[in-house]
Amino acid sequence: MREHVSDFYVKQARAMGYRSRAAFKLIEIDARDRLLRPGQVVVDLGAAPGGWAQIAVDRVGRSGRVIAVDLLEMAPLPGVEFIQGDFSDAAVLKRLEQTLVGKRVDLVICDLSPNISGIGSADQGRIIYLNELALEFAGGHLQPHGAFLVKTFQGAGFEDLLRSMRGVFAKVATRKPKASRDRSPEIYLLARELREAKNLA
Repeated sequence: MREHVSDFYVKQARAMGYRSRAAFKLIEIDARDRLLRPGQVVVDLGAAPGGWAQIAVDRVGRSGRVIAVDLLEMAPLPGVEFIQGDFSDAAVLKRLEQTLVGKRVDLVICDLSPNISGIGSADQGRIIYLNELALEFAGGHLQPHGAFLVKTFQGAGFEDLLRSMRGVFAKVATRKPKASRDRSPEIYLLARELREAKNLA
C-alpha cells in the first residue's frame, strides 16, 4: 500500500484525472507505435476501471467508437460503450458482436488480469487462458491491418502464446513500458497485420 501511495504514476494519474496508472502504459506504447487514430473502432477487453478506455476515447474522437468490456462495474465514461460481463461467456461475446453490428475492429486492447489466487501456477494458467481468448477474438474481428495489444505474464505458457500470436499475425513485438513496475513479470505483446482475415458470420 505504501508503494502504491508513493508511486510516481499513481500521483500523476490523480493529478491528470486518469482512472488508473495503467493509462500511462498505453500512452507510452501509443507514442512509440501509433496505435490510436481518429475514427477508429476500438475494443477494450478487461477495461475496468477505465484507464485505457479513457485514453482511447480521447484519441479516436467523436468519429470513432470505443467499446469496453469487463466483469466488474465501470463508472460511465463519455463516448465509451460499456458491456458488463465476462467476455469468455458466449452470451457476453454475442452482445459484443451485436454492438459491433458486423463491423471489423481497428484495435483490440487487453490489459486484464484474472482474480489472483496467490498460487503462481494457477494464476499464470488463468492469464494465458484469457490471453488466448482475447487473441481468438482479435483474430476473428480485426481489420486486416488492425492491431492487438495484450498484457501477459512471462512464465509457463508464454512461449506457446507467443507462437500462437505469430501464427495469426505477421508482426509480433514485446513492450515493457516504464509505467510497468520493474519487479512485475507483466509484459505487453503487440501484434499487427493479420495473416488471414476470417469471415464474420
